[in-house]
Amino acid sequence: MSRPAAPPAISVLMPVHDAAPTLSAAVESIRDQTETDWELVAVDDGSTDGSLEALRDRARGDARIRVLERPHRGVVDALNAGLAAARGPLIARMDADDVSLPRRLARQRSHLDNHPEVGLVACRVRFAGDERRAAGYARHVAWTNGLGSHEAIALARFVESPLAHPSVMFRRELIERHGGYRPGDFPEDYDLWLRWLEAGVRMEKLPEVLLVWRDSPARLSRRDRRYAPDAFHRVKAGHLARWLARHNPRHPEIVLWGGRVTRRRARLLEAEGVVVAAYVDIDPRKIGLAIAGRPVIAPSALPAPGVCFVVAAVGSVGAREQIERALICAGYRAGRDYILAG
Repeated sequence: MSRPAAPPAISVLMPVHDAAPTLSAAVESIRDQTETDWELVAVDDGSTDGSLEALRDRARGDARIRVLERPHRGVVDALNAGLAAARGPLIARMDADDVSLPRRLARQRSHLDNHPEVGLVACRVRFAGDERRAAGYARHVAWTNGLGSHEAIALARFVESPLAHPSVMFRRELIERHGGYRPGDFPEDYDLWLRWLEAGVRMEKLPEVLLVWRDSPARLSRRDRRYAPDAFHRVKAGHLARWLARHNPRHPEIVLWGGRVTRRRARLLEAEGVVVAAYVDIDPRKIGLAIAGRPVIAPSALPAPGVCFVVAAVGSVGAREQIERALICAGYRAGRDYILAG
C-alpha cells in the first residue's frame, strides 16, 4: 500500500470568479515559481465564463493544482473553503487577476523559516494599471510599498490597509489561533489584518517587488460596497478605540485633526467611548468656533507634546503628509503623541 503524499510546504489560496481573461497568467506564474513544494488551491466561486473548465484543464496536467467548485457565494466563503482544504503549514494568497514573480514563494518561505517570530510576510508590489486614470490606486501602491517593518505596518494600519492582500504569506496556525476571514459589510482582508495585529501577530514586508498587482474594472474593491471608504472606517473604529485605550496617556480624551468629513466619522469613535476634547482645523472660518461644545483650534495652537494626544484623520492627497510633518516639527512622536487614522 502506497503512503499518502506528504503535505506541501505552501498552499497557494486563489479564489476565482469569472476571471477567464487573466486566469492563465495567474496560474502559470505559480507554476513558474523557483519554489516547487506547493499546492494551488483554486476555489471557483460559481464562474460562468469558462474559468472552471480552464482550471480543470490545468489540474489535469499538474497534480499540484487542486480545484474546488462551489456555487457563487462571494469571496469570503471561497477563501474559507480554500483554507479548510489547504494542507500546507504556510498559506500564500493569490488573486486570479495578478501575477506572482518567480522568486516570490521561495523568498517568503525563506523569510518565515528564518524568522519564527514573524507570523505574516508580504512583499512590495508593482502596479499594473493606468496611473493617470487610476491615480488613487497608484498612490495606494506607493504608500503600502513604503511600509516595510512591523512597526511601520502597525502604526499605519489605521490609515488604510497596509498590505496588498494577494501579496501575503502567513502561517496557517494564525487562522487556528486568531480566526480567519469573517463575512460582513467590510473589507475582509483589512478586518483580518486589524484583528491579527491587535492580537500581537508580527508582520513584515520584503523589500523586493514580487507581485504584479493588476487594477482591472472588475476588481471587487472597485465595485463592491464592502470596500467603500465608510466601510473601512466602520471596521477600524473599534480597533482604534482599543489601541487608544492602551497607548493614549490621556484616554479617553483626544484632539481630532480634520474637517467636516472627519468630524462626521468621529461619531464611530465616540460610540466606542472616545471623547473628542477639541478639533484642529485649517479653515479660518472654523477656528475659534465651538462645534458640539468642542473648541476648534488652529494647528499653531496645539499644546506641547504630552499635554494631549492627536488623532489626525485627514485622507486628502498630500494633507496627511503635511500634518505629520507639522506634528513632528512640533516634537510629537508617532504612537506616543499622535496617530494617523486616514
